[in-house]
Amino acid sequence: MASAVAFMVSPYTFTYSKIKLQFQVRVQSFGGRDVMRLSNSIREYGTSLSGLKEKNRMLIIRATSEQDEDKVLVDGGNRRAKSRLEKKWVKDAISEDLEVLWDDGYGTKSVKDYLVGAREIITPDGGPPRWFCPVECGQPLKNSPVLLYLPGLDGVGLGLTLHHKSLGKLFEVRCLHVPIHDRTPFEGLVKLVEEAVRLQHASFPDKPIYLVGESFGGCLALTVAARNPKIDFVVILVNPGTSLDRSQLMFLVPVLEVLPEGLCDAVPYLLSSIMGNPLKMAMADIDIKLPPRLQIQQLLANLIGFPTYIPDMINSIPSGTFLWKFKLLKSAAADANSHLHAVKAEVLVLASGNDNILPSRCEGERLQSSLQNCSVRHFKDNGHLLLLEEGVNLLTIIKVSGKYRRSRRHDFVSDFVPPSTSELRDFFERLDRCRSFRIASSSAMFSTMADGRIVRGLAGVPDEGPLILVGNHMLMGMEVFSLVEEFVRKKNFLIHGIAHPAMFSGRSEDSADAMSLGDWFQVLGAIPVSPVNLFKLLSAKKHVLLYPGGARESLHYKGEEYKLIWPDEPEFVRMAARFGATIVPFSSVGEDDILHMGLDYHDLMKIPMVNDYIRDASYKAIRVRDDSQGTVATKELCVPWFLPKIPGRFYVLFGKPIETKGKEALLKDKDCANEMYLQVKSEIRSNLDYLLNERNRDPYRSIVDRTLYCALSSPLSGIPAFDP
Repeated sequence: MASAVAFMVSPYTFTYSKIKLQFQVRVQSFGGRDVMRLSNSIREYGTSLSGLKEKNRMLIIRATSEQDEDKVLVDGGNRRAKSRLEKKWVKDAISEDLEVLWDDGYGTKSVKDYLVGAREIITPDGGPPRWFCPVECGQPLKNSPVLLYLPGLDGVGLGLTLHHKSLGKLFEVRCLHVPIHDRTPFEGLVKLVEEAVRLQHASFPDKPIYLVGESFGGCLALTVAARNPKIDFVVILVNPGTSLDRSQLMFLVPVLEVLPEGLCDAVPYLLSSIMGNPLKMAMADIDIKLPPRLQIQQLLANLIGFPTYIPDMINSIPSGTFLWKFKLLKSAAADANSHLHAVKAEVLVLASGNDNILPSRCEGERLQSSLQNCSVRHFKDNGHLLLLEEGVNLLTIIKVSGKYRRSRRHDFVSDFVPPSTSELRDFFERLDRCRSFRIASSSAMFSTMADGRIVRGLAGVPDEGPLILVGNHMLMGMEVFSLVEEFVRKKNFLIHGIAHPAMFSGRSEDSADAMSLGDWFQVLGAIPVSPVNLFKLLSAKKHVLLYPGGARESLHYKGEEYKLIWPDEPEFVRMAARFGATIVPFSSVGEDDILHMGLDYHDLMKIPMVNDYIRDASYKAIRVRDDSQGTVATKELCVPWFLPKIPGRFYVLFGKPIETKGKEALLKDKDCANEMYLQVKSEIRSNLDYLLNERNRDPYRSIVDRTLYCALSSPLSGIPAFDP
């Protein structure tokens, strides 16, 4: 008697239409004696998991190359071999965590790779719709959630080509492929996706399921989410087709129905010319480190090469397919729009402002107002094929939107993903674009050794955590970027800044890459301020950047430059003692050399209409402290108006490290904790006075001298300062 078998898709390798793809079938229950060779399953069932399930076959397969396709590694009758191979697979394939500056592979693939793959896989094979996992995705981290990619009308399923390696580290990526001859109606595709998500949910009920739907796939994702409200979904919509009724495509359906067959075949060529931004697509894999001449050569080669692949793809598409696809999209859009009210899932919409196919920008705003839990990221310069264009790293967008999680709730500490090499490269590129500010500030950093000597650089800051860097905020926190950059460049580790929760609130970004300064803080380790998050960071032996003065010190008033506006209670000392963390006090000066405060809070409150706006903003602001905590808990906060000055320079001094290990008395004795709190505060005050005095000896305090030195002798990081 055959037993019921539940299958889970996750990677094993086989060759399909000359494209090497990766799958794995893992059996949830065992029984029976039928074992089928992989080669037969591929030939007989076209790699359809539903075919295997219907035949109640039982096997675990992990082929790693084309030569291994006919090798069954485990059969149902050899449990000892099964156990041994499963343990080896887990040990070899799954890691616990990612290191800082891990290689995400973003920028190594281009639209050419997508076109080459699509040209091969689009060849009709007569098979049904199916799931596959690209080899580039590799094996994800332990406990990673599943990500199901639902393609647009092309149905190829390779729309994540530029993102396979990065997503594959943090997700079990599975892509839907709908063969070109297939005529499965929309309801049939919905049931196919539902079967996959319900099986995944039954196996891992505490993990979220990610649905990434592009164009037509966006309609499919919304419908599946609406019909399964009890399943934990994170839905990411990329220029969703729900706006079809307001699209230029609507006129095509009646035209295609009356056009002769030969003229219908010209429609794909027309659409291919307006689907995306050709320049951004051609720039996707260009190495910015190359000289400008070589970058231009590579760009021209990409632009010239694209058209050579498109005719082969289009000629493989049967006549009448486009009319069927448009009708399918019309049905999908109507179904999805009728179920928007039932969508309970988290939804993130990525909307292109230069989409020539769909009114995606307006649609993003409509969905945000129609769905219960929806946020939008705008990409004003991008076209319809957003995920194939340069500068759009899907994993980074998921991270900074607060959508990446491994369980039912997002945890800023345990779900934090260290920045990758490409993310750090993009961050430094943006800093280089702000070269004028970097020259204006060009921070000079000093640290104090264990014997009390002050040296240039970060040698006095311990490398081992847990570590708390405690310092003063300059106006608007201008010193933070310099700190983060210096630690990454010189120490090669992150400092997790404890930041105001407002930085992490959802918002719609209207920029070319939908990334704000606050987003980059998140990429580089910023965590919302809370005792729980500080506890988690220190327990994991991380490096923490803490400003006791918080927003009140950052948005101080006139005459409060370099004033420590701290709470009355030692909020961090006991936490440091609990984990034996090292406290490093630091001081930063230079805001008075960069800006002149024109109007502070008190001045702005005297201006009609402006004061109403400030009161309203203060009322809606997120509170992290109550009124019992003194001046630092002042509610009336606003960004002051200031004027730029002829720039001086930023200076940062890290004081002598203060050990708390072995000082358990700090946990129980309030007076002892207050004494250390005052010691840290006094050290910062003393170092502020030191920097304010010693900076007058800096021969390069003037921006003129620094600019000339930088132009003639050295990069920004090498500009000398005063001798400590």
